[in-house]
Amino acid sequence: MLRWLTTAALLAAAGGAAKQGELVIAPDGMRPSSIAGVPARLRVDPAAPGMPVLNPALAARAGLKPGPFAASYAVGPVTIAGRTAVARIDLGAGPIKRRVTWTARTYSDTADAVVGPGGLPDPVIRFQLRAPRPGERVVALPIAKAGGLFGGWGLTFAALTVDGEPMRVRFDPRRPTTATAGAGVALARAQGGALEGSPTTTDIAWGVQRPVRTLRLERPLIVGPIRLDRLLVRVSDYGGTSSIADAAAPPPDPDEVVVTAKGKRDRSRDVLTIGRDQLDRCSSLTFDKRARQVRLSCA
Repeated sequence: MLRWLTTAALLAAAGGAAKQGELVIAPDGMRPSSIAGVPARLRVDPAAPGMPVLNPALAARAGLKPGPFAASYAVGPVTIAGRTAVARIDLGAGPIKRRVTWTARTYSDTADAVVGPGGLPDPVIRFQLRAPRPGERVVALPIAKAGGLFGGWGLTFAALTVDGEPMRVRFDPRRPTTATAGAGVALARAQGGALEGSPTTTDIAWGVQRPVRTLRLERPLIVGPIRLDRLLVRVSDYGGTSSIADAAAPPPDPDEVVVTAKGKRDRSRDVLTIGRDQLDRCSSLTFDKRARQVRLSCA
């Protein structure tokens, strides 16, 4: 469900000083923090898991010892094994005990650790991406229900209906707009569209590169003030894109392996990431846990 806000709510969401219970995150996302008493450069990132993810160097400096619970992250066919521990973490409001995770791979080259909005105690987290612009509109999307063993420790998704089914949406101001293969199929079926151009690669997470192609939509997907007509599609992650029309119909790539699952497709793996090419038009991105909404204010 997509919901427009009233004029009063729009003005309240458009920017300005933080309100009670609201944490405002600066455009660079950086917050003063420490892990187990060790100072750390931590970035609050709307595309990051709720469980704080530490680079291995920080975990070593903090002397963390892995506990009995392991974490595992899948980026297409690449599985990244992680360790977890309970540590005292200070995000600027005093130390609290929190489970953290780290892997052998470095998650971020610009921060020692990252955390998503689901891992913060504040009920409202507003990412102030840039100064508000005249003519901005605000749209509210429902927060998708968390699932899995760690529940809210995972990514915080919004929910959008595409092709009559719910699709999970996440927001990443540092990477381009991208869809998993299954999400690309659903978007092409609902909006019409074709793949164009040669396959390239793009960074997804933990430095993992995956093959993508450009999907051009005949009818743009409208998400409030956002008009999405082109995006990258991961051609062989969580399904395949063979059912999408090809604008140039090139010969198949002999190195590309497309797996087609039998039976009903698991649409819970369909994810649309709205990236920097769209969020550059937005002044703020707000995760309101009390209202269970994600709000975008964009020109």
